[in-house]
Amino acid sequence: MLKVHHLNESRSQRILWLLEELGLSYEVVQHTRDPQTRLAPPSLTAIHSLGKSPVIEDAGRVIIESGAIIDYVIRHHGGGRLAPDIKSADYDLYQQWLHYAEGSAMLPLLLNMYVGRLGEAGAPLHPRIQSEIANHLTFVDQSLAGRDFFVGDGLTGADIQMSFVPEVAKAMGKLGDYPNLAAWIEKMHARPAWKAALEKSGPYALGA
Repeated sequence: MLKVHHLNESRSQRILWLLEELGLSYEVVQHTRDPQTRLAPPSLTAIHSLGKSPVIEDAGRVIIESGAIIDYVIRHHGGGRLAPDIKSADYDLYQQWLHYAEGSAMLPLLLNMYVGRLGEAGAPLHPRIQSEIANHLTFVDQSLAGRDFFVGDGLTGADIQMSFVPEVAKAMGKLGDYPNLAAWIEKMHARPAWKAALEKSGPYALGA
């Protein structure tokens, strides 16, 4: 059985959502952040030395990184669901979004969070960071214009991977100018599988 090492308030939420969409049986191992440092506990570091989540165990393998996990689960357990045919043009677009979410879109949002903790020392960086956040959110918002999903006419792993971006943007109060993206994440959070994952995970502030 698949085992998910789930860290509260983390990217592993979307892995639980993926498994619920596929209707797979899985075990959740809960790990709780230190309330002061927000770092993962030693129990997670024992599984993955970086102490990052998500991590899955399956068939003797330990796999890290959200995009890699989504790709792995869909290839090995999806039965042809949640990914376009590998020979189609949509497959290339699907791969683009899988990599873009963490490779590009999350960087300015993370910088905003960390530089914001520097107070006045970080002030010179704020204009560039805000510009990059707007640049990326505009790109994503325009990509969803007239669409219900990032690729094709149905949910794919690309949607699941991209979900963390608007969740973080919303938590930072930066989603108001991007109506397509705001509406899209509301629809994703209304899906029964997403709600079922939330029940498995416990509180998730980014799902509010």
